[in-house]
Amino acid sequence: MSEQFTRVAVMLAVFGSAFLIFQLFLRLTSDWRSLSKATNKRMQMIAAGTDREDIVAYLRKNQPDFDQAPSSFFGRIYTSFRQNLLMSGLSLTADQVIIAMGLLFAVLSLVIALVLWVSNIPFGLGVIQLILAFSAGLAIGGPLLAISYVAQRRRKKVEAQFPVSLDIFVRALRSGHPVSAALGLLTEEMEDPIGTEFGLVSDEVSYGAELTDALNEMADRWGLEDIRMFVVSLSVQSETGGNLAEVLANLSKVIRERASLYLQVRALSSEGRMTGWLLTVLPIITFVSLFTMNPAFYLDVAGDPIFYLGFPIMILWYLVGVYAIRRMVDLKV
Repeated sequence: MSEQFTRVAVMLAVFGSAFLIFQLFLRLTSDWRSLSKATNKRMQMIAAGTDREDIVAYLRKNQPDFDQAPSSFFGRIYTSFRQNLLMSGLSLTADQVIIAMGLLFAVLSLVIALVLWVSNIPFGLGVIQLILAFSAGLAIGGPLLAISYVAQRRRKKVEAQFPVSLDIFVRALRSGHPVSAALGLLTEEMEDPIGTEFGLVSDEVSYGAELTDALNEMADRWGLEDIRMFVVSLSVQSETGGNLAEVLANLSKVIRERASLYLQVRALSSEGRMTGWLLTVLPIITFVSLFTMNPAFYLDVAGDPIFYLGFPIMILWYLVGVYAIRRMVDLKV
């Protein structure tokens, strides 16, 4: 009798353990699905239990202070760098990226110098210039180009998402929802990056900020005139009254027509823009590739006194050319 009781108890214990493990697996799976089904990054962080203030601080950590933007040349470059980091959606801060690029630059410079020293190549001013230029091209130029590319891709996605978000906003208003509820609908229904951006606006409004001020900051973060037109429409409607849904519906139509015109202009100017990209990227890729595969091509002439002055001048003219090209292909529509 005791043997049968022990057998039943063991079977019940095994069944209970298997049942608990299965329930734990279902719970973890459901939590993972709820996080993966969240429409944007902000909703994922909310589903994970992150505090709203921490979410706002995390998502806005790279936002420059546009009200006190520096007037110096390097200050404007740093502000633009932070804005690109913000638009790219990277989790690192601007200081962390700068430190990482600096460390990579130092490590590459030391490694290349050690390789040249082992190869019994005499060090001179020209060789040092080549080492610094090669390390800067890999450690600084490459990451900056990658960050700028990702940032511009996400910016174009926001431009494409904004008319859709306006349509959802108009439908919510016509259904009888107030502006705050319509804004909350955008934070839940829209995907990244604009869903998270409207979520930041909603959080700022809930903390006491004016809706127009929060939307103006959103427009500054992305540099989009479409959002500024949306802010003007809200401001005019709040002061003069009228059918806000009808105003925003017309604004959505205007934005789509403006986007169509912008795409036509981009198509007509595609050759110039592609030429600009090639003239910007190709010298860096050519120099890095050639120095990697055949370093003697540069090292054989690095000891010439003309090289000491000619190489820095060539880099300076390259930077001037990049600036001129960017100004030429920066079309305003």
